[in-house]
Amino acid sequence: MPTSPSDPAPIDRAPFDLAVVGAGPAGLAAAVTAADLGLRCVLLDGGQQTGGQYYRHPAPGLGAARPDRLHHHWSAYTGLADRLAAHERAGRAVFRGGHQVWALERSDGGFAVHVTRGPGSTDRATVRARSVLLATGAYERQLPFPGWTLPGVVTAGGAQAMLKAGLVLPGRRIVVAGSGPLLLAAASSLVTAGAEVPAVVEATAYLGYARGPGVLAGVPGKLVEGAGHGGALLRHGVRLRPRSAVVEAHGTDRVTGVTVARLDADWRPVPGTGRRIDCDALAVGHGLLPQIDLATELGARTRTGPDGAVSLEVDARLRTSVPGLWSAGETNGVGGADLALAEGELAAHAVAGALPEAALLRRRSRLRAFAELMAAAHRPGPGWTGWLRPDTDVCRCEEVPVAAIREAVDELGAGDPRTVKLLTRAGMGWCQGRMCGPAVACLAGPAPGSASGGPGPDRRPLGCPVPLSQLAAGPSPES
Repeated sequence: MPTSPSDPAPIDRAPFDLAVVGAGPAGLAAAVTAADLGLRCVLLDGGQQTGGQYYRHPAPGLGAARPDRLHHHWSAYTGLADRLAAHERAGRAVFRGGHQVWALERSDGGFAVHVTRGPGSTDRATVRARSVLLATGAYERQLPFPGWTLPGVVTAGGAQAMLKAGLVLPGRRIVVAGSGPLLLAAASSLVTAGAEVPAVVEATAYLGYARGPGVLAGVPGKLVEGAGHGGALLRHGVRLRPRSAVVEAHGTDRVTGVTVARLDADWRPVPGTGRRIDCDALAVGHGLLPQIDLATELGARTRTGPDGAVSLEVDARLRTSVPGLWSAGETNGVGGADLALAEGELAAHAVAGALPEAALLRRRSRLRAFAELMAAAHRPGPGWTGWLRPDTDVCRCEEVPVAAIREAVDELGAGDPRTVKLLTRAGMGWCQGRMCGPAVACLAGPAPGSASGGPGPDRRPLGCPVPLSQLAAGPSPES
């Protein structure tokens, strides 16, 4: 069952064969498989429990007796967690929760994996490993609109996290909007938990999937899963509004309603089609973006996917361009838990120098092809900026509006996101541009080295906030 040490023993000073960063589906599968193959592994995650964002657990104090009701394929997680626990007892694997990796450093013997154990810790730790496998997942892409900073407006994944971890809903009448398959999953979870969902507002029309009938035939489980979500919405009378978007949220102290408008093929709002829907919460998101900054800081090569998202470039065995560094799951392009599990297992075989079963290679190939089809089907159109107003905040951390960014571009000569950041502070806040980066890039123009006109690869020396006191204290004796 889930591993959650409250007071871990000191980490052994001998280098591990493999350090896996991220304990979600990809990382958990990789660590267990690597231990099966004889490697000595450490699994690191900022959360206190394994599972990541996908297999998020209800808070222990809530006494949830059936967490499986909040997840798909919960048995896949419990099976991996049980195997990890067995490896821990045998000394073949170590899980360290509450250890968030903020940097990787290459050395002659492999890697120094620098972790912080939170602001309450007086020092930091460094874990040494001969190889590293990144399974750091993804974060949600947000496209701003008037009113998106109102209380009651949450991300689609955030609404699911509230339900899974806190057993609470963001509201009672919740509009779900944006683009991507996460919307159907989120709406299905919300209505099953008792929320009223008056509409699922999807910016595309799902017609993009028709371009790959062979790809769809290779992943029947995905079709069954989609049909299950659709059936749940149909039973609860939820209306699906394709080719539409929430172009404004209304309210003063909290969202009280949204305006939904039809979109043309480029995602421009069609004049005269706006309709108001009353609600007390809005769950909105436009897909996911790979979390790859630990690798790009080492100079790992990247690629731009069909949806404009930047992911790591890997070979057939999931090796990045950095020797000794592997990648599995969403960091290679967002594709869901099934793909993450397959790639975690495949990458572990590659690290161990073992040949995987042909069936595993075929499964990964089919699921990766579906991920590419899904990304193309939900690629944001360039016309979404048509729903912005001059006073709409783009960077919510620093409260930088559209007008300031356009002034930097049109009057001050900024031609890329970095220059806009220097002139306006957009992206200098707590999230360091993770929330506003795609929007700033669209308004500013392509980043240097970006062929897609997108934000370009993330490059940041610190993967997460680290207190200065920990940096000054240096690594702990346990490293």
